[in-house]
Amino acid sequence: MEAISKNFFLYLSNNKLLDRFAKRFGSKFGADKIVGGETFSQAIPLIQQLNHEGLVVTVDHLGEFVDCEEESRDRAGECIRCIQQIASNQLQSEVSLKLTSLGLDISRELVMENMELILKEAQKHDITVTIDMEDSSRCGATLDIYQALKEDYPNLGTVVQSYLYRSDEDLDRLNDCQPYLRLVKGAYKESGKVAFPEKHLVDDNLKHLIKKNLLNGNYTAVASHDDAIVDYTKKLVEEHNIPKDRFEFQMLYGMRNQMQKDLLEEGYKVRVYLPYGEDWYGYFMRRLAERPANIAFALKGVFSK
Repeated sequence: MEAISKNFFLYLSNNKLLDRFAKRFGSKFGADKIVGGETFSQAIPLIQQLNHEGLVVTVDHLGEFVDCEEESRDRAGECIRCIQQIASNQLQSEVSLKLTSLGLDISRELVMENMELILKEAQKHDITVTIDMEDSSRCGATLDIYQALKEDYPNLGTVVQSYLYRSDEDLDRLNDCQPYLRLVKGAYKESGKVAFPEKHLVDDNLKHLIKKNLLNGNYTAVASHDDAIVDYTKKLVEEHNIPKDRFEFQMLYGMRNQMQKDLLEEGYKVRVYLPYGEDWYGYFMRRLAERPANIAFALKGVFSK
């Protein structure tokens, strides 16, 4: 049933008609439980509250698969304005972005131009930018661009997904540039030719990647709501005397709130991934696909007054 549920919501995530419908009635379906608002200005009070509670943040302007050069430049401008507002409001926040929103599917030159503009502004304000990972067909290009930019922009991170067979080799490939990596399971529908088909194999590989990256001495963001993964990380860092400033836990806004508080009380750094924007539908469906328990957020939104 879990596999059927996942495939169903991944299918819905690509439905254009439902996307248009969702933009009109999103809050009624629980989107406001996991999305910070349609604009960054709407998200600022949430970030301030999270910071007040001791949590740090990374924000993501939702939207991907841009096929228009003008729109890609508009999205780069939004990232720059977001960075400027983080700095001017003294928010404890980083920025996450997707390369397909900046022109990856149009040309390498365009996406590199947009990234350079964003990273120069981020470097000016000492704000870290993380390149989100997308589906496997774009993984190689994403990592190539990350490596090309990392030398000039040390405050640049990216993501490695444990459900892909290639990820262990990707860690070896990236190690020379001392990467800041967010390690996740992965949320796209992938073929068994490129991804582990069984959950326990994905989980085992995530543990392997966490251990490998930490023991390589690289900063590691463990992005999981899974108790077993969190407990594994806590035992691993204790066993190897890894300082708490060498890693952090990351969780999605609106999910596992009690776990976030518990980790804070134990002295761990916890970062909340806070998306905002009108194009929230695909993101929301992938979150429902990841964990059947997330469906409760949507049902609560439908039936609450």
